[in-house]
Amino acid sequence: MTTATYLRTDTLPVDQLTPYPGNAKRGDVGAILASLRKNGQYRGLVVREQPDGTLVVLAGNHTRQALVEHGPGDCGTKACGVCRNDPAWIPTARCDVVQCDDKTALRVNLADNRTSDLGTYDYAGLAELLGTLGDVDGTGYSDQDVQDITNLVALPDEEPKDESLQPARQAKRGGLDGEELDTGNPEVFNPVINLRVPHAVFDRWRTALDAHPGQDDTAKLLGLLDEVEASRARAAA
Repeated sequence: MTTATYLRTDTLPVDQLTPYPGNAKRGDVGAILASLRKNGQYRGLVVREQPDGTLVVLAGNHTRQALVEHGPGDCGTKACGVCRNDPAWIPTARCDVVQCDDKTALRVNLADNRTSDLGTYDYAGLAELLGTLGDVDGTGYSDQDVQDITNLVALPDEEPKDESLQPARQAKRGGLDGEELDTGNPEVFNPVINLRVPHAVFDRWRTALDAHPGQDDTAKLLGLLDEVEASRARAAA
């Protein structure tokens, strides 16, 4: 079986659902739970029914985790979309149950995690959508995010002469060369440097990076870049 075959949609207790082994995605469970409480479960988990009857979550592992974190009973949140403020509620999830082989299961898990990473945003459109809400609870965005995006969209289309506006301009057009974008929330605007290199190259990179002080890789990288620029300046002198 080389594709996933839909079997049924069912509401299942989360303690019967097994997380996908080795799932590499690290989602924001708190943000997902906030969305569930505000909006309810608007999308089903994709669950593989194995030949022995085991139910393994291929897509929606962090939604399952958020439901577990909610726990049974009334959570006390007004009009909670998860428990409906029912003291007798037990953690359950709506699931689309499929059948597939091991390789297809892995591909579904990887594709579900990866395809969301590959998307980008039309920030003007995003600002317009966010602006139609009275509040942004349950969207994953904060009020500061909305302000950052609004300020970004308000920047002129032409290149700013003020160098202090350059990072925000780069965010508006998607960033340049992985340069850090000083536009507020890094989870919203900062790009990710993603390179696939041989192990030997990575080891050299890691050694060069760790030779510089700093509490995180960004600080270490800035030190390395300063060293490279100083070396070029000396060579040019």
